[in-house]
Amino acid sequence: MKKMNAIKTVITPIDFSDNAGLVVESAAYMAQTFGATLHVIFIVQNFEDYSGFFVPQMNVPNIEHELFVGAEEQMESFCKEHSAYLEKAGVQVLSKVLVGDVAEKIVDYAAEEGGDMIVMGTHGYKGLERVMFGSVADKVVKSAPCPVMTINPYTCCD
Repeated sequence: MKKMNAIKTVITPIDFSDNAGLVVESAAYMAQTFGATLHVIFIVQNFEDYSGFFVPQMNVPNIEHELFVGAEEQMESFCKEHSAYLEKAGVQVLSKVLVGDVAEKIVDYAAEEGGDMIVMGTHGYKGLERVMFGSVADKVVKSAPCPVMTINPYTCCD
């Protein structure tokens, strides 16, 4: 029987939806419990994924850059907004914004950073994106290099 490694790095992807704060608090609790570092990541979906759709003429590199810069600003704001809870939990927090396919980047980041656990929400933004691209959580659970804990924000906490 293979022994599970100590949990020293917890990775939590967020999407800045209303549920993201709850997911980060759950991830911080897990990181605190194991004495682990918490990595909070956001992935900007790249436009290569939309190559089969009609897209009017636009300067894609500029839009991707603006989305990346906006996401970095939003990440900074998000971390400040939740800093009291994170400081109270006493965990070291690293935040990062990445660009690419969301599920692939989460899995790649976990592999590159030696992630021991991924804590992520089962629900974020919904609608057309979910219908067209499937569930990110499902894809991550199926291909992650480490255990994945999913949080259903609609049933887990008050």
